[in-house]
Amino acid sequence: MSEVRGHAWVFGDQIDTDLMFPGAALRLAVPEASALLFDAIRPGWSTLVEPGDILVGGRSFGVGSARPVASLLRHIGISAVVAASMSSLFQRNCFNAGLAAVVLPDVGDLCQEGDVIAVDLAAGAFVNETTGKVAPFSPLPQMVLDLIDSGGVLEMLRSDGYLP
Repeated sequence: MSEVRGHAWVFGDQIDTDLMFPGAALRLAVPEASALLFDAIRPGWSTLVEPGDILVGGRSFGVGSARPVASLLRHIGISAVVAASMSSLFQRNCFNAGLAAVVLPDVGDLCQEGDVIAVDLAAGAFVNETTGKVAPFSPLPQMVLDLIDSGGVLEMLRSDGYLP
């Protein structure tokens, strides 16, 4: 999966993991916890996401605690996160959960909510298919692409025989 394509869900700057995933959901099973994603700022958002959709964030996206947001985003169908800037811990948690996450500083100027966007992770190309806007970003290394394709670090370890 070197390319993902879907509708953009646009969030602003300074969206921390506490806003993404409330503390009340920490002990819930994945389906129940997923229903509470972004509940503080967009109640019911998770029910609107369609498989393949792409989450677009502003600056300082995913800062804060290391809550397991990425696995929940994958569970509801998000195929990638593209943000103007993001916490390196949040980005690594995305990769570990098998979710693509890339930094594109001008992404806020490149799309609006609902636009159809395509992100070529290997080539480092962002294309807004609705408006025709195009922008480059640093492509993901093959090792990260393999991790995403495997479904995350645990699935990769299972397939390589390190976990039952």
